[in-house]
Amino acid sequence: MDRDLLDKLTAWRRHLHAHPELGREEKMTSAFVQEKLTELGVPFVANVGGYGVVATLTKGASERTVGLRADMDALPIQEVNDLPYKSKTANVMHACGHDGHTTSLLGAAALLKADDGWSGTVQFVFQPAEEGTGGALAMLADGVLERFPMERVFALHNWPGLEAGTVAVHRGPVMSEAGRFKITLTGKAGHAALPEQTHDPIVAMGHLIVALQTIVSRNVDPMESAVVSIGQVHGGLASNQIPTNVFIEGTFRTFVPAVRDRLLARLQGIAENIAATFEMTAAVEFNYGVATINTAPEEDMAAAAGEAAGLPVRRDMKASTTGEDFAYFLEKRPGCYIWMGNGPVVEGGVLHNDRYNFNDAILPAASGWFAAVAKQALASNAP
Repeated sequence: MDRDLLDKLTAWRRHLHAHPELGREEKMTSAFVQEKLTELGVPFVANVGGYGVVATLTKGASERTVGLRADMDALPIQEVNDLPYKSKTANVMHACGHDGHTTSLLGAAALLKADDGWSGTVQFVFQPAEEGTGGALAMLADGVLERFPMERVFALHNWPGLEAGTVAVHRGPVMSEAGRFKITLTGKAGHAALPEQTHDPIVAMGHLIVALQTIVSRNVDPMESAVVSIGQVHGGLASNQIPTNVFIEGTFRTFVPAVRDRLLARLQGIAENIAATFEMTAAVEFNYGVATINTAPEEDMAAAAGEAAGLPVRRDMKASTTGEDFAYFLEKRPGCYIWMGNGPVVEGGVLHNDRYNFNDAILPAASGWFAAVAKQALASNAP
């Protein structure tokens, strides 16, 4: 990558970092992407599945197609970094590096636009609303795969702690099914000094919270992976009143549908039975996605692309219990999701941390891999 392009990409990434937008609110981000695609001379269609943008490049006579995807949204986190380009939006920041992913895909478009050594069609998918707000499903519902044909799809996520510019290609599962749950216990309110006249949901919830921690240790095969974590507890408005309701919200992570189904059955059964023990009722709500799972031929293409781009390649990384809605693309098309090393963690700046920052030094590696994997896929003999 020449210095002029790297300088442009760094400036673009820092602009996006300074102007983050939450999922389904990426109006300015989408406009910025459209502006840069116009500058690059790459045609695009806007407003795909919300603020999504899909750009298309075609060269040569080949009818082969490939999709490259990057996410655009930020997180509801107040940035504490002291940077000249720190977030200008209160309580919103790019704490997961989607600013870098978007910029890397723009860089790939620039590289492929200038490269006549390939034939076929590349679809550049700039996806909104990855952070739990349904962006992939919205684009799929808007016909992204039918309107912009792609035989296989690829994406990346920066990974703090992995050596900068290293391409990590997993065998099969990369990230887990990301699920959420809410459990509400409904008892009988009354004066806290007269507890015998009440059915206390706070006491019952204490038992429930402890019991839920037995699901993974006692109901999941030790050779499988699962997580149950409670992130919110809500109940009561006064220190001298026992409330009617208490609810908790949390997340669960699995890789295998059978494990997920067993986990949810226990979640429901434990909640209902503890509620009954304390003479009250339980309401359980949950939703979940799908695991991010690579396909073998595309794993090999992703690794070969890393080597072609002159990058270190690792194939020994363990899957993560984080989640990723690129999984919905991988349900519909074969593909591969890689981790791109972001370098050492600085001042605790892991993903979703208020001190996180994307490493601009890896922009050439990320853009180069995107461009290389598109060429690998288009040149492949795989159907």
